[in-house]
Amino acid sequence: MARFEVNPDDTVILVVDPQLTFMPGGELAVPEGDRIVEPGRRFLERLEPVQAVVTQDWHPPGHVSFASSHPGKRPFETIDLYGHPQTLWPDHAVQGSETARIHPGLPLDRFVLILRKGFHRDRDSYSAFRENYGPDGKRIATGLAGYLREKGVERVVVWGLAFDYCVGWSALDARAEGFRVCIVADLTRAVDPGQFDACCRRYRDAGIELVCAEEVVLV
Repeated sequence: MARFEVNPDDTVILVVDPQLTFMPGGELAVPEGDRIVEPGRRFLERLEPVQAVVTQDWHPPGHVSFASSHPGKRPFETIDLYGHPQTLWPDHAVQGSETARIHPGLPLDRFVLILRKGFHRDRDSYSAFRENYGPDGKRIATGLAGYLREKGVERVVVWGLAFDYCVGWSALDARAEGFRVCIVADLTRAVDPGQFDACCRRYRDAGIELVCAEEVVLV
């Protein structure tokens, strides 16, 4: 059995975008996205001494990633944006909207930081660590890596939505920043479930560990 040891001194749990907009009934529902909420709550309770951070997509109206911002385009089409492929999405996670809220089944008081991302109108943001490429050709850092280093963090445990986008990009960037990283595979779901195995291979090749919730052990 795989085993990923964590302790309060050098580990953070990173919960990515557990928002109503990505749950059944939301504008960009991830299949079975709501099924991570209750086991995720129990996971946070079991590892209570370990600090936790949550991210929140927070798009302004007219965001560049919205298909509605590109006349003649439909959700899930791909365009070239600043020289990079950009998936166009339904309007979702709009600032201040009801569905932009973090799912109420998760305890907000458990999180030491709520990191909002995607609030720049001219660039998307999948990762908790860096925005996507913008018109300046750069990926702007969110500041999370520096924050975690100041906290003495060396290990990052990632789960949330969605496995093939924001969870994966966050884990890859965390690994690139030098953290030891695991994704809790049973506490995430994919926008495209058919890509799950391919994503697993990509993440493992980058040095990310994939584990089940029960394999994350407090020491």
